[in-house]
Amino acid sequence: MGRLDGKVAVVTGAGRGIGRATAELFAGEGAAVVVNDVDPDPANEAAQAIKEAGGQAMVSTDNTVEFAEAGRMMEAAAGQLGKIDIVVNNAGITRDRTFHKLDDETWDFVLNVNLRTAFHTTRAAMPYLREAAKKEMQEQGKPAYHRKVTFTASTAALLGNSGQANYTAAKGAIISLTRTLARELGARGRGQGPPVPGVRGSRLHLGRDPARLRRDAGSLSPWR
Repeated sequence: MGRLDGKVAVVTGAGRGIGRATAELFAGEGAAVVVNDVDPDPANEAAQAIKEAGGQAMVSTDNTVEFAEAGRMMEAAAGQLGKIDIVVNNAGITRDRTFHKLDDETWDFVLNVNLRTAFHTTRAAMPYLREAAKKEMQEQGKPAYHRKVTFTASTAALLGNSGQANYTAAKGAIISLTRTLARELGARGRGQGPPVPGVRGSRLHLGRDPARLRRDAGSLSPWR
């Protein structure tokens, strides 16, 4: 028996890296998982891996930078899987520039992928999360169980990182958004939390020296 038996989870940016690992972990714990990624090949590969391991998955290639597509993803998920219990806002990207070379296009692109997708995905999920909890509170005085919304942040937002003003601004906003939603939604049994990964060997760090990344991160850590 898994800890997520009977639950439905939507994971954005789930074709690779942290998102795929999250989707596979949730499926292994019994959740039906919506694997969302704008790149269809890794999305299908991740979903197929889940199915081959005995799990349940469906693919979404909706681009949640657009609210209409986030809504379409949630509608399809609830239609095929019956409900939505967990939302993991993991979609992210980097486009590094030193600040004096950072233009509006690069700034907007990174904030759109890291922050706007989280805003749209979570807002599109609200009718499925909020209304279900509201109905349960009216009928039995409390939600039947806690639904969850999570956001992937980054230690870069806490410590700063040279060349990543756009990325750190977006991830810092994710942390603040999480805190605000925890106050707004927590009373209705919807928990929020921002995992804050450190340096990982994901595609966001391709082309960088891993030893230098770890050394630079360690030199900035306030917990040394």
